[in-house]
Amino acid sequence: MNQPFRSVVRRTANARFLSRLQYRCYATTRPQFQQFQDQPSSTSSSKNERTTHFGFETVAESLKESKVGAVFSSVASSYDTMNDLMSLGIHRLWKDHFVRSLNPGLNSTTSTTGKTQSGWKILDIAGGTGDIAFRLLDHASTIHSDHSTHVTVADINPEMLAEGRKRAIQTPYHNSDQLSFVETNAEDLTMIPSNSVDLYTVAFGIRNFTHKDAALREAFRVLRPGGVFACLEFSKVQNPVFNEIYKRWSFSAIPLIGQLVAGDRDSYQYLVESIERFPSQTEFRDMIKEAGFMVPGKGWEDLTDGIAAIHKGVKPLHQT
Repeated sequence: MNQPFRSVVRRTANARFLSRLQYRCYATTRPQFQQFQDQPSSTSSSKNERTTHFGFETVAESLKESKVGAVFSSVASSYDTMNDLMSLGIHRLWKDHFVRSLNPGLNSTTSTTGKTQSGWKILDIAGGTGDIAFRLLDHASTIHSDHSTHVTVADINPEMLAEGRKRAIQTPYHNSDQLSFVETNAEDLTMIPSNSVDLYTVAFGIRNFTHKDAALREAFRVLRPGGVFACLEFSKVQNPVFNEIYKRWSFSAIPLIGQLVAGDRDSYQYLVESIERFPSQTEFRDMIKEAGFMVPGKGWEDLTDGIAAIHKGVKPLHQT
């Protein structure tokens, strides 16, 4: 082999080696949340069946409810720990702010309506553990001296409801007329009469629904005219640098800590993926409007630069 030909072969081999090396370096530093997006499900059924997402996995719509149910059955007893990990420990502050912004309850000294004796009727969806319900009732009784407002805690998961009932024993609302628990699907609230609810709340739950649009339509139906839909949910971080840091924490640390703390990596992996798949603030606001609600202002309030957001909608007094 002559010298010029050997030089060409050597340069070509070096170029291929560098190309492979560059690819390997890039592949090993890609964020984990990009690697797992939109993975096909190994449990998908017939090709003609409608599909949806379960985190980054594509599954048959008929399977999502049971898969989400398994996740929350697994984390029910460690729900606070889960939210501590998902929110960097500040979900309690968000929930307190959420409830204060709603100001639930009737002030008997200032109210001029006929509702003083009955109080508010509040429906807390996906609220199995009672975390939001207890805050709502605490606010009504402490701020407004209202001991007649009632909260119905609705959840599709019996284990989450069992955790809520257990926690309720330690509150003033145990065995009272102010608190009840019911197992039901937010997408089909046939047991709740139309135009019967003053306030509909859902905190860190709606992103797990199979048909969010159906749940929003049901929220609109059960609320009385003038009633308020209020949602607290993980959302999209606005600052690009902070967003990158938060995603790396979410996809790298949270499933690992879930494995160490709760012995359940898969559930925590799904939960962080479900945040990534949830609509942006603008998209979710538009879904709320599409369901028929009037949206105040821009439609949402970012919390901690958008790690979470509060969305609100008001059912019009007069429908066209």
